[in-house]
Amino acid sequence: MAKTKEDAWVCTECGWTSVRWVGKCGECQAWGSVAERGAPKLAEVASNVPVAKAVPIGQVPTNTTQRHLTGIGELDRVLGGGLVPGVVALLAGEPGVGKSTLLLEVAAKWAGKGRRTLYVTGEESAAQVRLRADRTGALDEQLYLAAENDLGTVLGHIEEVEPSLLVLDSVQTVGTAQADGAPGGVTQVREVTAALVRVAKRRGMAVMIVGHVTKDGNIAGPRTMEHLVDVVLNFEGDRHSGFRMVRATKNRFGPADEVGCFEMSEKGIVEVPDPSGLFTTHHEEPVPGTCVTVTMEGRRPLLAEVQALVAPSPNEKNPRRTTNGVESSRVAMILAVLETKARIGLSSKDVYVATVGGAKVADPCADLAIAVAVASGQLGVNFPKRVLAVGEVGLAGDLRRTPGLERRLQEAGRLGFELAIVPARSRDTTQKVPNLGALKVVEVASVAEALGVLGLKRQPRG
Repeated sequence: MAKTKEDAWVCTECGWTSVRWVGKCGECQAWGSVAERGAPKLAEVASNVPVAKAVPIGQVPTNTTQRHLTGIGELDRVLGGGLVPGVVALLAGEPGVGKSTLLLEVAAKWAGKGRRTLYVTGEESAAQVRLRADRTGALDEQLYLAAENDLGTVLGHIEEVEPSLLVLDSVQTVGTAQADGAPGGVTQVREVTAALVRVAKRRGMAVMIVGHVTKDGNIAGPRTMEHLVDVVLNFEGDRHSGFRMVRATKNRFGPADEVGCFEMSEKGIVEVPDPSGLFTTHHEEPVPGTCVTVTMEGRRPLLAEVQALVAPSPNEKNPRRTTNGVESSRVAMILAVLETKARIGLSSKDVYVATVGGAKVADPCADLAIAVAVASGQLGVNFPKRVLAVGEVGLAGDLRRTPGLERRLQEAGRLGFELAIVPARSRDTTQKVPNLGALKVVEVASVAEALGVLGLKRQPRG
């Protein structure tokens, strides 16, 4: 039988639809996930009398959007100042990163202010959650705990407890008989999320949902789930490091480029209001091959130290390039610029570049710090002063203007740095920066000029 346009094909991973079968989903790029589904026929919809009339936007009351602090300052920072009544927030992250520990602490602090809280777990038993609460001190009389996997039962708990905050861990473990598929499937996740959004808006109850991620680091489930919720947070961190970071990628009630810093300890998640010291080292004597930069994580300036080791290669025709915490492609580009524009001989050397403390530096403005660290390591020259370098390196060896330079320099001045190398044409910006302390700002137009200021003289080509 020939297929008609009324028949649709839908991706079981993200919900993307097509009028014909394809082997690869056009949205999430998954192979073999497109299956046939009959598209519903459009029916004529009759108009209804609205319950509430439309009013001028200036007359809409704003008292219903008053924020309430969670008690965790770094999370409140990311949320834009706390939780708004009726908000639905999705927290996603890799297994073991600390999502459940963080939200259990949020629930306990929320309940500690006399506000009734309901924590629903679908992945663990109530006894397991109680053990974690004993370890982290997250016990309170206003914190209610339920271990359920059925959406109808969860809604029944909400009607009985009447909480002002609901924590669901996780959305992929809860299902309903009213939707097709097993819990965690596209249809089930969409239906559970939509039901929680409806009850949150109706009751003015804040909801925080834990979500899984795929092997690529993306939020698992249909893309429509992210559109349904008000806030999407990503909980990031290396399991070999205690540092954790909450990043907002969507926020209807605040900035969507803010980050919060935490550290995983034996007693749970601990806030890190000043994380700059986590990614730098303190040497008693100056050490060649190191340079500090200031990166921007959202609106937050963070110091990061780049270390480079240059060593003779046993295979001069194919030297090794190893990176950790920085993009290997950018390091390769910077090495090429140093070789051709600054006459730093690296073509027969093994080069190792890494960050301190497990920091992942993706800010292009860290290019100059990488170049300075590599040149310092190759020439064996150190800096007696506390130096930092900020700037994006171009293929012509030039330096491009740095966004957010004012906040970067203020952070460096606060931490006692003495010399900052920044791109040229930043004079108007740097003259207006207050509270620099003893920090001296030097503007340079190219990588070669920056190396000359630091005493890293060029080498003739051998």
